[in-house]
Amino acid sequence: MADDDLHDFERISFTHDGKERAVFRRGAGPAVIVISEMPGISPKVADLARRISDIGCTAVMPHLFGVPGRDPNPESAGTFGAARYLLSSIVPACISQEFTTFALGRTSPVVAWLRALAAAEHERCGGPGVGAVGMCFTGGFALAMAVDDRMLVPVLSQPSMPMSIGKKRQHTIDISPSDLDKVKHRCANDGLEVLGLRFTSDRFVPDERFAFLREQLGDAFVAVELSDADANPEAATKPHSVLTEHLIDEVGARTRQTLDEVLELFRRKLLV
Repeated sequence: MADDDLHDFERISFTHDGKERAVFRRGAGPAVIVISEMPGISPKVADLARRISDIGCTAVMPHLFGVPGRDPNPESAGTFGAARYLLSSIVPACISQEFTTFALGRTSPVVAWLRALAAAEHERCGGPGVGAVGMCFTGGFALAMAVDDRMLVPVLSQPSMPMSIGKKRQHTIDISPSDLDKVKHRCANDGLEVLGLRFTSDRFVPDERFAFLREQLGDAFVAVELSDADANPEAATKPHSVLTEHLIDEVGARTRQTLDEVLELFRRKLLV
């Protein structure tokens, strides 16, 4: 796939607490924050945002790392080039104080910026609230954003933090106890639903992580778990990215059904 110039997105900047970042916005209607996976806003992440905007929502992609629109696996770069680009994104993020990668019981500081972005987009776009899709490195961010009553649809696609080294890090997710308590309260009292997606073989999202979410959120946590046979066999990596790299975008394909379920959830919660 070629690089995506994101020509059909409006590029703006958003600043909160002294931190300014670029944001790519497309569409009209209630806002959905699309938080890219590593190594950044790839063409397939942008395509996901387009699908969300096409149903009548405003897709809002914050630029957190990487090069916006760059294909992470270009044929011309080869395996070494793709790995070098991935490392150029993940290493700075891992050492940044804004992202929590190993620590237990912590919400990444960047989530405060994302909550502020969501609040500003809700005020601008209107509607009953906002949605969010976090993926891989950012999967848990959507959960932590749900402490805000305006967050109505948190989607956790292959939530991979904290890195699952050891049983304690497998049986948890990157959110502080106080934030988790607020989300649990909303699930129990406000009808909040949390959608989680993963491939069952994915070592970055172990069984224990989804078990933890079931224990904490009860029936409010809705898990969609796919087999390796459901993943796009032409992808460059093992099954991991449900809505992007490993999506088989064909009617009847299980990953396409999962994408349609996500879009239908946004319709039901934000557009009806």
